[in-house]
Amino acid sequence: MNVLVAYATRHGSTAGIAERIAAALGTAGVSAEAHPVSEVADLTPYDAFVIGGAAYMYHWLKDATAFVKRHRAELAERPVWLFSSGPLGTDRVDKEGRDVLETGQPKEFEELKGLLHPRGEQVFFGAWDPSAPPVGIGERLLRHMPASKEALPAGDFRDWPAIEAWAAEIAEALKSGEAPVN
Repeated sequence: MNVLVAYATRHGSTAGIAERIAAALGTAGVSAEAHPVSEVADLTPYDAFVIGGAAYMYHWLKDATAFVKRHRAELAERPVWLFSSGPLGTDRVDKEGRDVLETGQPKEFEELKGLLHPRGEQVFFGAWDPSAPPVGIGERLLRHMPASKEALPAGDFRDWPAIEAWAAEIAEALKSGEAPVN
């Protein structure tokens, strides 16, 4: 079993998650490697896929969505899991009492579920370093808004034990020959 953990990242937080997933799969006895979606052209060597992207304003990065759509026929024939990173902070519940990891799911996931029938989807907290150069005009403008410090708390909020536990679930499903749909 050979797994590709493909990802799209803007500042590197999602790359870190993808690399940790690949390492955890390897520790669990499943061969895995992490690569940016922009570097993956051939899916032939892989038996299963974990595909992730950062989410901004409830949208998955376009590179991740384009990768899935470009390879949808091949991906639909094999086990696939999707993840995103994006919510910042440590509060699991928003002001309205909703779970931020559930409400933070990228809007594209609904369409992708219909295309791929993934075995699971997961949203992870991300990280943000305000000293990193902004990417795109939207990010530049957001940084200058008075409410941006509340909307974009600085720090690394990735939950490594949760990420590793999810990877262990994937490894178990692959090793057992079962890959249940969520």
